[in-house]
Amino acid sequence: MVRQDFTLDMNKPLVFQVGHLGEAYEEWVHKPIVGKERPRLFENDILEFLTLTVWWAVPVIWLPVVCWSVSRSVQMGVPSTQLAASVFGGIFLWTFLEYSLHRFLFHIKTSGYWGNTIHYLLHGCHHKHPMDGLRLVFPPAGAAIIAALLWYMIKLTTRPAIAPALFGGGLLGYVMYDCTHYYVHHGKPDKGVPSSLKRFHMNHHFRIQDKGFGITSSFWDIVFGTLPLESGKKTR
Repeated sequence: MVRQDFTLDMNKPLVFQVGHLGEAYEEWVHKPIVGKERPRLFENDILEFLTLTVWWAVPVIWLPVVCWSVSRSVQMGVPSTQLAASVFGGIFLWTFLEYSLHRFLFHIKTSGYWGNTIHYLLHGCHHKHPMDGLRLVFPPAGAAIIAALLWYMIKLTTRPAIAPALFGGGLLGYVMYDCTHYYVHHGKPDKGVPSSLKRFHMNHHFRIQDKGFGITSSFWDIVFGTLPLESGKKTR
């Protein structure tokens, strides 16, 4: 289904076009279009709607789940120190998942029709149109899949009383991640940690796409050697 010398029509829905690019997809998707215009992904209006998510939906939907999860551990008599440690442990766990998903799934190299198509839906559309404000955070359905996998992973490896608090912390880490991701794209910090996070992530989008996979922190980039050198400077 890959076509030689295929040319995309940016005025038509893109999802089922990008697969035809074959090996050229990798280069194409990492040449961002800097603007706030929103490409259409699907011809079907319902499918198109499901790809759009306002940033504030993330805390509105998931913070109540965080509170409920932590309260379950409280009801099971977990001491406050263990409760706090579990929540912070969950946040730390999320930072590792954030890094791992971004590096190994969202930046997997594809060249076949369906590989390109799926990658574009997962992350490629964000790299091609990084300022599209309605495709910056996970749609609720996608986030629910990740949350379910996270819950079952924690449930299988942790004591029953601790698991809800650890899961709540992980989910809180996710909320922090998605809100931070939106902010570093559309916020205008001029100093401090927010400015550093924005510079670090913009460097990932516009300079070295195979480095700098952390969003809320560069910790795991340092650990695994994917921290770009002189991330705030342009190469000659």
